[in-house]
Amino acid sequence: MNKALVILSELNDRDIDWMVNHGNREKVTAHTILIHEGQPISALYIVLEGTLSVSVAAVGNQEIGKIGCGEVLGEMSFIDGRLPSATVKAVEDSLVLAIPRQLLTEKLDRDVLFALRFYRAVTKFLSSRLRNTVNRFSDESKTSTLTPSSQANSLLENPVEPNLSRFDLIMKRLRGVDFSDS
Repeated sequence: MNKALVILSELNDRDIDWMVNHGNREKVTAHTILIHEGQPISALYIVLEGTLSVSVAAVGNQEIGKIGCGEVLGEMSFIDGRLPSATVKAVEDSLVLAIPRQLLTEKLDRDVLFALRFYRAVTKFLSSRLRNTVNRFSDESKTSTLTPSSQANSLLENPVEPNLSRFDLIMKRLRGVDFSDS
């Protein structure tokens, strides 16, 4: 399951409303780079539609994974203040919700309960991803069947599967769709 399921499932409706009201829906045309490895980013992104490719210079700019609807981008750089460790490029025309870094930082400073939920969500996701990666590397050392490409893809996967119906409602809200008729 994807990052957004873990992160958004920890937030309440007011938190989601704040993100919708303060985020900007941005179209990313095919072949456009959204995040450049090693360059600062000014927002946390939630992919609302489309597919993006993740590549890393250390492996010859090889694609290490694909990102789709519901994925969150830029959370690592937001949390640790470091530059992005990968480049993210649109494979097809895509739509993202960009939550400006400065506004998110101010919200976290002002709203302690929001900060608690946000940081708990990111911590749960990162913990889950680390456990998944450790398990995969452990399995690899036993079987040696994973290729470098599949190892890289395993770093992007996440085994946590929160409530999908709430996630669907959240994604409709983030896209700006009125879900009162659902």
